[in-house]
Amino acid sequence: MKNIFILGSTGSIGVNTLNVISQFPDKFRVVGLTANKNVDLLKKQIEKFSPTVVVVADENSVLELLKSSSQKCEILSGNHNLVNAAKSADYDILVSALVGFAGLAPTIEGIKRKKRIALANKETLVVAGELINQLINKYSAEIIPVDSEHSAIFQCLTGESVEYIDKIILTASGGPFRKFNLEDLKSVTVKEALKHPNWEMGNKITIDSATMMNKGLEVIEAHWLFKLPKEKLEVVIHPQSVIHSMVQFIDGSIKAQLSLPDMRLPIQYALSYPERFKSSFVNTELPKVENLSFHKPDFNKFECLKLAYDAMKHGGTAPCILNAANEIAVSRFLNSEIGFLDIPNVIKHSLEKIENNSQPDLDAIYNCDRKARDAAKSYMN
Repeated sequence: MKNIFILGSTGSIGVNTLNVISQFPDKFRVVGLTANKNVDLLKKQIEKFSPTVVVVADENSVLELLKSSSQKCEILSGNHNLVNAAKSADYDILVSALVGFAGLAPTIEGIKRKKRIALANKETLVVAGELINQLINKYSAEIIPVDSEHSAIFQCLTGESVEYIDKIILTASGGPFRKFNLEDLKSVTVKEALKHPNWEMGNKITIDSATMMNKGLEVIEAHWLFKLPKEKLEVVIHPQSVIHSMVQFIDGSIKAQLSLPDMRLPIQYALSYPERFKSSFVNTELPKVENLSFHKPDFNKFECLKLAYDAMKHGGTAPCILNAANEIAVSRFLNSEIGFLDIPNVIKHSLEKIENNSQPDLDAIYNCDRKARDAAKSYMN
């Protein structure tokens, strides 16, 4: 029986994780849940899974939970208690599913406690990849990726030697605007951008998929996760989202991991690894798939992907600036403050305004994140 602590239990990854756990009551036990302010869903999760500790980041929302909850669990509030709970709760696996930079600090605490990190918060490695790898080595923790692309790569590399890798190929659906041209993108609405063709995800990651920034962040994450240079990291558009990613080896052969889109599969693998548990989540019948197609991404149309590659090349705090500015830009787009094509402009503005620190420590990364957000907020204001 493994004890599971979920950071971000009311988001799409958190909800799917609880779905997986409910299928294996003899394998997993929920000991901790955290949410931002979705108290209604959190109440239902508390009633079903009976965690010992719950943290609500939004301090106003926690009052509603305290008034209505009849559960005998510790209920805390504030981002500082996310970190405190990650420090002290009794868990074996930390599911890091918070959206954005907020996931960094509690994930670090899990690493320091030598726990398994089921990592869905790609920003942790994007903004602090070198430091995270140093901490993993120091504390002998382990990261098992939850993103479908990185899980696919992880599975394809099992039993293989790094020296035989020619390149990693991350697949991308292309999002809702795969067939749009630049002129079409000028008039994209929030409603249109939130219609992903293949996946059910939260608003932020859905917009990131539409701009292909999500794939850019995944490239940076893969760089640190698999310790490969940017020259060995390739992105291809694969609209069907059946092949979740591939590894090409020096002999020319390619390994791919396939399944119909269902995030419960990589989540289950991250929890059960190195075992595989029988489940009924998805049944991939290849004759029904029929066609698998691949295309090169258009870096002019999807400028965010190019910006991510550039940030990875520059290193230092450049990925941190990229990530922070993107978070603000996406928020501003969702609030109809800026247009869709303004998102990469906000990011470029921040990258130009803030000096890159080539060898940042954790304090420098936090400081850089704050400055980048301020710069992104100032664009067009």
